[in-house]
Amino acid sequence: MRMYQLEIPTKIYFGRGIAFQALAEEKVFLNGNVLIVTTGRSLNRLGYVEKLKKELQNLPNVKSVAIYDQISANPQLQEITKAAEEGRKNRTDIVVGFGGGSAIDAAKAVAAVIGTGNSVETLFYQHIEPDERTLPVVAIPTTAGTGSELSKAAILSDYEKHKKGGVRGKNLYPKLAIVDSVFTETVPLHITMETGFDVLAHAIESYVSKVASPFTKILSEQVISTAGKALMELEEDIQNKEAREKMSYASMIMGINLGNASTAMPHRLQYPLGAYTKTSHGSGLAAIYPTWIYYEYTVNSETIRKVLEQLTGKEPTNAEQASGLMKDFLKQLQLPVSIRELGVKENMLSILAEDVSGNLANDPLAETENIIYKIYERAMKE
Repeated sequence: MRMYQLEIPTKIYFGRGIAFQALAEEKVFLNGNVLIVTTGRSLNRLGYVEKLKKELQNLPNVKSVAIYDQISANPQLQEITKAAEEGRKNRTDIVVGFGGGSAIDAAKAVAAVIGTGNSVETLFYQHIEPDERTLPVVAIPTTAGTGSELSKAAILSDYEKHKKGGVRGKNLYPKLAIVDSVFTETVPLHITMETGFDVLAHAIESYVSKVASPFTKILSEQVISTAGKALMELEEDIQNKEAREKMSYASMIMGINLGNASTAMPHRLQYPLGAYTKTSHGSGLAAIYPTWIYYEYTVNSETIRKVLEQLTGKEPTNAEQASGLMKDFLKQLQLPVSIRELGVKENMLSILAEDVSGNLANDPLAETENIIYKIYERAMKE
C-alpha cells in the first residue's frame, strides 16, 4: 500500500460567536507586540478591526497592537513590503491576519519577511521557502473561501509584471486559526458566491489530485455535497446563518486538503488570468471550470461523474454533459462561465498559457499535449 502523510500543525478554534473567547483562551501564547494585517474597509466600517484591537490589548501579555489595513483583494508585493516596515517599527512578535484569504496570505508573507529578513521579492521570485525565523501567525478568516487559515501558502501578485504566484513552506502554517462564521454574515452575495466556489474548487481539485489520500478524499466528498447545497441556500437567502456556518467549516477543512493533497490545473491557470485581468480568484476559477471539467472527464471520467453526482444529483455520460452540468451550477450562483466574461481577448491566450507555472503534475490531465492552451481557448467559447 502507498504511504500517506497528513500534517495539520495549526491549533483550531471553530464556532459561531467564539472569536474573542478563543483569544482569551490563548492569553499565554499571545504575547509581546502584535501586528494586525487586514484589508480594512468593510471590517473597519463594521467596527470589527477596532474590536479585535481592544480584545488583544486587554490580554495580559500583549504589549502593543499595530494595524496595517491597506491589503488589496489580490495582495501586492509592495503592500507586503509596507506592512513589514510597519511591523518592524512596532518590533512585532506575532502577526494576526484578519480578513479573507488576501489578508491571511498577506499576514503570512509579512511574518516571513520580518522574521527571515528576506525581501518579499526574493521569497516570491526565487521560490525560497521561509525558514523557522518566520514570525508566528494567527489567522482569523472573515470569508468562507480560501482555507488559508490551515494552509502553508501565501498567494501574492505583482501587477507590474503580470505575475501571480505563491510563497510556500511549512513555516507559513498559522500557529492558531480562529474560525468564527459571525464575521462572514455581512459578506455581500457576489463575494459569498465567488469565495464559496473557491471552497468547492479546493474540494474537487484535491479529490482528483494524484497525491490525494483516503483521508483527504473523504473530506473532499463531504465538502462537495455540503458546500454545494449551502451555496444554493445562500443564493436563495443570504441571511441564512446555518448555511454560513457550514461554509466556514467547509472552507476550514479544505485548508487541510490544500496542505496535504494540493490543487489541480484550474488554480494554476487562474493565476495569470487574475494577474492580467485583475479579477477575483473565485470568478477566474469559475470561468475556467466548465472547460476543465470537459477535458478532465476525457481522462478521469469515473471521478468526475462522482463529483458531479455529489454536487448536482445528476451523473453525466460524456464530457459535454459534464461541462454542461458545471456550467448550469455556476449560472445558478451568478458566476462567469467563460474567460471572455472577464475581459480576455483572443490575442491574450498565448501569453496566458506561457505564464502558467507551478506544479501541474497533480492533475491527471497534465500529460495531455498542449492542454493549457486548449483549456484557455475553449474557455473563451463557453
